[in-house]
Amino acid sequence: MRRILAILMENEPGSLSRIVGLFSQRAFNIESLTVAPTDDNSLSRMTIATKGDDKVLEQIVKQVNKLIDVIKITDITDRKHIERELLLVKVGAMNDKTRTEVTRITEIFRGNIIDIGKQVYTVQLTGNAEKLNAFIDALQNETEIIETARSGCVGMARGDKALRI
Repeated sequence: MRRILAILMENEPGSLSRIVGLFSQRAFNIESLTVAPTDDNSLSRMTIATKGDDKVLEQIVKQVNKLIDVIKITDITDRKHIERELLLVKVGAMNDKTRTEVTRITEIFRGNIIDIGKQVYTVQLTGNAEKLNAFIDALQNETEIIETARSGCVGMARGDKALRI
């Protein structure tokens, strides 16, 4: 089952490697990992998306929670939550027909063309993984995809509860 974990931790060297090490020790794969400082520069927020056995993940969560750098960990999967990814995709735009189709598809998916070259467009799109995958599929039918970069899942529980000290 797919799980999304949100972790509030000290913004210190080695914190990330200690958390990821617990997943590695259990041979548990991380699908995506995002981490950045919060509004308080002494803290970072990490979002981990993973799939696997619930019992093993439960043990990992308990061990992560014991780490000195970790302030709080929560599994937001079963709660009402919002999740997003950022996609940057560079596509061929060799002729007017291709440029028109890339522009049309980008508008349908509510993306933005953020860079235009002589024969290349760079598109930015945000949404859930299914939306980004559908966008890539639509583009592949119309043009060559030169390069993609995805941020990975970032998630937050809905409502007034927050991951904070």
